[in-house]
Amino acid sequence: MKNPIGNLNKVFDSRIRMGVMSILLMNEEVSFNDLKQLLELTDGNLASHLINLEENAFIKVHKGFIGRKTNTTYSITKSGEKAFKDHLEGLENIIRGVNKS
Repeated sequence: MKNPIGNLNKVFDSRIRMGVMSILLMNEEVSFNDLKQLLELTDGNLASHLINLEENAFIKVHKGFIGRKTNTTYSITKSGEKAFKDHLEGLENIIRGVNKS
């Protein structure tokens, strides 16, 4: 019997990381504050999940300035996009029962 959860990536077990990746998949670049508002999270909670995604090379951090204010934005990497799409495909297969033997 084929393992039905074999294609799933443990990094995306968190609903917050799933949310971040979903937002970044649909947008070229998103600011920290926009992610925080969209996901309704505290700074610290969001930051810890972003660090996890960055350490796994799924997202890229861009630090810059708008006037004198720091501006941090995030984008999905090619490997992050592939890993996330593979994860979503694995979830779809489980839902559809494709992995049943």
